[in-house]
Amino acid sequence: MGIVWGNSCCQGRTRCQQLAHLLPRIIKTVVKSFKYFFGLRFEVKGLENFEVEGPAIIVSNHQSILDMMGLMEVLPDGCVQVGKKELMYAGTVGLITYLGGVIFINRKSTTSAKMVMAEVAKTMTADKVKVWVYPEGTRNCTGDLLPFKKGAFHLAVQAQVPVIPVVYSSFTTFYNPKKNLFTSGKIKVEVLPPIETKGLTSDDVSDLTDRCYNLMRETLFRLSGRPGEGKDSS
Repeated sequence: MGIVWGNSCCQGRTRCQQLAHLLPRIIKTVVKSFKYFFGLRFEVKGLENFEVEGPAIIVSNHQSILDMMGLMEVLPDGCVQVGKKELMYAGTVGLITYLGGVIFINRKSTTSAKMVMAEVAKTMTADKVKVWVYPEGTRNCTGDLLPFKKGAFHLAVQAQVPVIPVVYSSFTTFYNPKKNLFTSGKIKVEVLPPIETKGLTSDDVSDLTDRCYNLMRETLFRLSGRPGEGKDSS
């Protein structure tokens, strides 16, 4: 929560700072309980890959609001998310994300987004927090990945911190809003080993983006019971 309260003029562990640390834990506990209501089961693998010294960029695929429940199953301490500004106005979801310390970005303003990400880089390294980004840029429930935007990878290279990919299996067998399909199901979540960026420059961002995309796409298909499909488009 350093990004939210890092510039506070309060001294020591004041009430606002204590609240900033407490709120995400409360939200995490509440949101995790939703899985019982929706009949969802989570199978998590690779949590040890979050155990890196210092800050990191975490990137994951983004399918629907159900991601929030999966996120709470694996969200490491000292981690904040980056999301689109429109989420602030999404009713209950907007309130939860706001209270949870999400950093909102105006995607329609390139200048604004770059300024926010530059500030994120400074705070991330100063406060040693991990930042969770959805590189597809929007929700995508097709069972595949959309092309990745490069902002998260520019941020990782700029700060010289590792990228940790996280992949959720496809929801399409039990969740499809266009077909009004929503039944109970199992979601597999896998945290992949960190990808180092030390020594990389802005010239390497495209290759880093492609590497993460291909690795995550292959993992997505494997977790979803469609091994081999992700290797066809490398």
